[in-house]
Amino acid sequence: MREDDFVIDQNWKGYTAEEHAVWDLLYRRQRDLLKDRADPAMLRGLETLNLNRGGIPNFAEINIELKARTGFEVVAVPGLVPDEVFFNHLANRRFPAGQFIRTRAQLDYLQEPDIFHDVFGHVPLLTDPVFADYMEAYGKGGLRATKFGRLKNLAALYWYTVEFGLIETPQGVRIYGAGISSSKDESMFALDDPSPNRLRFDLERVMRTRYRIDDFQQTYFVIRSYDELFRATVDTDFAPLYGRLADGSDYAADTVLPADGVVQAGTQAYARTKAAG
Repeated sequence: MREDDFVIDQNWKGYTAEEHAVWDLLYRRQRDLLKDRADPAMLRGLETLNLNRGGIPNFAEINIELKARTGFEVVAVPGLVPDEVFFNHLANRRFPAGQFIRTRAQLDYLQEPDIFHDVFGHVPLLTDPVFADYMEAYGKGGLRATKFGRLKNLAALYWYTVEFGLIETPQGVRIYGAGISSSKDESMFALDDPSPNRLRFDLERVMRTRYRIDDFQQTYFVIRSYDELFRATVDTDFAPLYGRLADGSDYAADTVLPADGVVQAGTQAYARTKAAG
């Protein structure tokens, strides 16, 4: 890899016993919470990659199984990387992950994504062939999008799918977005609280929607399948779409339009949790 790929050595042997213990604590807490909340594909990915083998995962070890499944690999980066670098990694089936892990004092909130968010939240779904195809397609689309000046719209697509997406399953609406699955509180809020909007996924609608980075989401978009997500990305001619996005208006994060399909999700579990707390 070139120096401008921002790739660094994970330095797995450099992690302390305390850092490994924080991973184990976070893993147990989220795995127990997500067993009836996450999409089964994510739960299968956790088991496939054996992310509970003890302590922070070694990328060299999990990449063996991940590459065999979908051709993806995880690479360590020092933090957030420039957009073009990020898109290039995804387009070449590399997922850039933070190397550091939060402290015990930061268990419930961390502003910058750490290795738990990136690996626990994102990597399990990269074992799913269709979702992996979507991530590659998103990276390639990002590289093309830079010339249109519509990166904010492409960022909204990533935010409302890869980070904060929900999916319909035979068991009901479930979590697949990493921003939800790596957060104890939002894992409950996203499915159970009555306040946020849960709307049917529509590509242009999603790309027009602003989002919050400092609080729980006010709107979640619900896909029917990863194939729907992939097809919407690869079957769309983005040049005229970007033209419409440039001429049109954005929607506030809490907007519900008459044409939006509203998806129902339960509230009883969250009400019981709030009452108990």
